[in-house]
Amino acid sequence: MKNTALTHVHEGLGAKMVPFAGYNMPVQYEGVNIEHETVRNGVGVFDVSHMGEFFITGPNALALIQKVTTNDASTLTIGRAQYSCLPNDNGGIVDDLIVYKMGEEKYLLVVNASNIEKDWNWISSKNDVGAEMYNASEEYSLLAIQGPKAMEAMQSLTSVDLSAIKYYHFEVGEFAGVSDVIISATGYTGSGGFEIYVKNDQVEALWNKVFEAGAAFGIKPIGLAARDTLRLEMGFCLYGNDINDTTSPLEAGLGWITKFTKEFTNSEALKKQKEEGVTRKLVGFELTERGIPRHDYEITDKDGNVIGIVTSGTMAPSLNKGIGLGYVPAEYAAEGSQIFIRIRKNDIPAQVVKLPFYKK
Repeated sequence: MKNTALTHVHEGLGAKMVPFAGYNMPVQYEGVNIEHETVRNGVGVFDVSHMGEFFITGPNALALIQKVTTNDASTLTIGRAQYSCLPNDNGGIVDDLIVYKMGEEKYLLVVNASNIEKDWNWISSKNDVGAEMYNASEEYSLLAIQGPKAMEAMQSLTSVDLSAIKYYHFEVGEFAGVSDVIISATGYTGSGGFEIYVKNDQVEALWNKVFEAGAAFGIKPIGLAARDTLRLEMGFCLYGNDINDTTSPLEAGLGWITKFTKEFTNSEALKKQKEEGVTRKLVGFELTERGIPRHDYEITDKDGNVIGIVTSGTMAPSLNKGIGLGYVPAEYAAEGSQIFIRIRKNDIPAQVVKLPFYKK
């Protein structure tokens, strides 16, 4: 098990630690619901230092990124970020990621912890254009300071105007006495806030200052379990659950990040899939009776035939109802369609709904 630079801090705070993506990570401190509500209504801090960071630089950096990602990175200007994915050669997804334009010939790719080596090898295998690649994953820590009070709570720590950083934009500046910090607004919770990228040897001092500055706002450390319920209420995909090597971006509802204005890995096959239409789709659903859907539960039709599988599910703390994501045949994907979730041999009725589940 790898540790983050803050593992000892979480243990000292009494966090319940679990193995996640090869790292020893805090899953919860006080309890999922309390932590979830802290982020929805106040401000909380996640240690997500297990995420991977690759720098792609040089005159052919953009060419490589355009080749390996589905979104159009040529539209990025310095200070902007973009959600994208790495398609494989068979119509599936190697990983989803965020692309940051740091400079004219400098990009930062932020990838999922469980896929760092896989992604690195995949992008390297496609790098026939001579782009310079550097894996900085072991050097960086990442804090996600999330919630509606995050901006107000953190403004005293920086001269950067946090209110001016729009969604999917970032600034590089001084934060909590540390220079060259990446301050990004690419949150995964739907409640606003910032991600702070800082070198490992500086993160503990920064963490302490964040908690001092946020004390008056009720700031709390938040575990990965609440991160999962928060992202699921927003309908955000989690790699390994809702998307993987066998799910296409179009099936997963990621057509909006799949741009056929350029060529990329397997783009011809995906373009054909778009023209012909997908046979299955990832949908959001809410249970209309009591129950909690879980990952891998079967989805059935009214006659009890298995038509799909739950990829993510939970009891939504903000909504107090069972919600989930899952793949179903296209004919069951329309909003309002009735499906059933098999929970302990009982088929519990559910309705396909428009995402996100949680609306501010």
